[in-house]
Amino acid sequence: MMFDFDQVIPRLGTNALAQDGYENYLFGADPSASPLQIPERDLLSMWVADMQFAAPDAAIDAMRERLSHPIFGYTMNFDSHLYEAFGTWCERRYDWRFEREHMQTSLGVIPALFGLVEYICAPGDKVLSLTPSYGYFKHAAIQRDRAFVTSPLHRRNDGHYEVDFEDFERQVRDPAVKLFFLCHPHNPTGRVWNEDELRRMGELCLAHGVRIVSDEIHCDLTRAGVSHTPMAKLFPDRNEIITCMAVSKTFNLAGMMIATVIIPDAELRAEWRRRHYPFVNPLSLAAATGAYRDGEAWLDALREYLDGNFAFMRHYLSGVLPEARFRVPQATYLAWVDLSAYFDESINLTRFFLEHAGLILEGGEMFIENGAQCVRLNLACPRTVLEDALARFAIAVDAHRSDG
Repeated sequence: MMFDFDQVIPRLGTNALAQDGYENYLFGADPSASPLQIPERDLLSMWVADMQFAAPDAAIDAMRERLSHPIFGYTMNFDSHLYEAFGTWCERRYDWRFEREHMQTSLGVIPALFGLVEYICAPGDKVLSLTPSYGYFKHAAIQRDRAFVTSPLHRRNDGHYEVDFEDFERQVRDPAVKLFFLCHPHNPTGRVWNEDELRRMGELCLAHGVRIVSDEIHCDLTRAGVSHTPMAKLFPDRNEIITCMAVSKTFNLAGMMIATVIIPDAELRAEWRRRHYPFVNPLSLAAATGAYRDGEAWLDALREYLDGNFAFMRHYLSGVLPEARFRVPQATYLAWVDLSAYFDESINLTRFFLEHAGLILEGGEMFIENGAQCVRLNLACPRTVLEDALARFAIAVDAHRSDG
């Protein structure tokens, strides 16, 4: 079966955050940011984590089937269709099983994070995460008036990131820390935590009364030969680990706003049901079920294409920007590049590449801490778009180096 990932699909004018909403989202809170004078048609979007690929027919066909029923009233996940499709998916790909009653739905992982912070942590409690980190971990804590603390990852010279377990243990020993947000696979570095790392983080948290929300939204997007292990699978007799997964990243359905949240603890699950918004979009429910049931061939082809994009980028950067530190991530479609050889910390790289290359990407300043002089690029795009983006990227860096 053939899938066309080389097709360039224009998104300008579709209300896509990636193209139409980037400026307010990235710079709206910056009072010093002046309006940009770059024609929108000349911009390349390489930032927010959705893909420039058509969603799989498995999802679209399921939505078409649902459209044949002309009523779209209030909808909840009452039947077992999504559980059967998603549960079979997890059992086949991860050898991981969970009970039907443990699986809840949410309007995305972000709303789940916001809710779980409030359900688990009391005012004055702390939420811990590893940095650099997905920004919404901090937003979820701060906007619910909980403190947010960090444990910086250690970056080796080859670009490989590791947990600083001495610092991590010091953080979880703090009695005020009640919740650990784990990103697995990790965004933005692309690390897939191995079983030893997962066990050690889990054991330290559980020994000190710290619950874990494991955001595994990128779990299906591993490189060839790399396997993902859900953290909860390693602790089958414990109920303190909540797992978040979604079709949004796997099948490019982020706008459908649906995620699955596995909550084994009955008391927390009851609180979730009491307070969390229970409805889902009927088309989203159909799309998620159809994708998990029939979308595996598309995903396998996608992963092969992404592997090719990362190989292309590694070869390209090694030739034109040899001092850029880039390591092909073990998972995700996000490239994390260390440009400390070319830029100092005074430069906002998000704005620099927008102004000097017409590239919408995210500088390390967008990832809370420990990301200075790094950038994140989204490689889930046609190869021709990637070639254009990297050429612009290299020209801008080279010009800056020459000016310096």
